[in-house]
Amino acid sequence: MKTKSKQQKERTFEMNGGYYINGVPYMECKITGEPVRNVSIEAKSVIGSKALMARMDKMFPEQNKPKRVATGRPAGWHWMNEFVDKDGTVYHKGVEQPHLKLTRPVTLSKEKKKILRRTQEEILLAREAEKKAVLKKEFQKQKDLLNHKLWEN
Repeated sequence: MKTKSKQQKERTFEMNGGYYINGVPYMECKITGEPVRNVSIEAKSVIGSKALMARMDKMFPEQNKPKRVATGRPAGWHWMNEFVDKDGTVYHKGVEQPHLKLTRPVTLSKEKKKILRRTQEEILLAREAEKKAVLKKEFQKQKDLLNHKLWEN
């Protein structure tokens, strides 16, 4: 079997569309045309990482995972010493106690208050109002100084 010399490999590489930039072999992706760096000089064609990921997504589509179904119970209910569900089922640390069903009052969940965030415009308006109040106070001080009422209050 004959082995190709380095010159023959480089010539074949260039004939397949490869090129060198500062001694680093490059080849264009056969799908997107983007340059791919550090290619083997024995490569005949190249697929870039972006094209490969797009192709993988088509080959292996995501499985339809079942979505979590809300039970209506508060977070951490299974860690509570005793939790009574809406239907009267009693749980001790997440374990159902069927002999205690409908014997205890329903556990009421403490709903957290939802914190409303201010918009950027509201923040700017509030800042402007603060500046205006400070300027008004300073203006009143100047006025009192000129009217000799600075130390009367």
